[in-house]
Amino acid sequence: MDLFNFSVVLDYWPMFLKGLGLTVLLTVIVFSLSAVLAIPVALAQLSRFRLVRALAHVYVEVMRGTPVILQLIYVYYVFPLMGIKVAPFSAAVIGLSMSMIAYLSEVYRGGINGIAQGQREAAAAMGMSEFQAFRRVILPQAIRLTLPSLGNYLIALFKDSALASVVTLQELMFAGQIIAVRNYEYFTVYTICGVLYLAVSYPCALLVRRLEKRTQGGYRRKVTRAAPDAQGSAVGEIND
Repeated sequence: MDLFNFSVVLDYWPMFLKGLGLTVLLTVIVFSLSAVLAIPVALAQLSRFRLVRALAHVYVEVMRGTPVILQLIYVYYVFPLMGIKVAPFSAAVIGLSMSMIAYLSEVYRGGINGIAQGQREAAAAMGMSEFQAFRRVILPQAIRLTLPSLGNYLIALFKDSALASVVTLQELMFAGQIIAVRNYEYFTVYTICGVLYLAVSYPCALLVRRLEKRTQGGYRRKVTRAAPDAQGSAVGEIND
């Protein structure tokens, strides 16, 4: 008996593609939400208020210290016990976002802390408020620094979206399970699933590597030029 059955692939190709499409859609939505919501969590961890820092720290540690699959199960199976019913797609978005927000907030926090103190001092010398300095100087550079890491987390999220099958969402992995059980063609089905995951994640990984090289080189040149210029401009304004 042949291990690989092409007829199964041809017969169920639309189902494979539908599952892949739902996987990509889920990944895009979760990452977009997480990338935005992780910013206030990162800022909360850097807050001057101890209670705010503590609450943010607890959230991040709980989300990072528990399995994503457990968070998904909680949203889909435990929430209804408290009267909160969540549809499979919504449960997948909420469960995956809860975890991704925690991880991305750490990325942002590291990026913000990675900005040289001279950048903040130069912005303050130019008369910028703390908020203006953060919005115009710190945040743009921090995001630029974190782009490669964000790209890596996006790829990881795309693969981890397979966990959404636990909430009965018919993404690629769950679609593969259905096809495999119907036809007993486990080798064929899971091989195709692996190829489809790889077909999306590998080009993305190459782009992230290229972006990382460009970002690191460009950032070093920009910081080397910008910091002295900004400080020089600030001194000039003070002298005037």
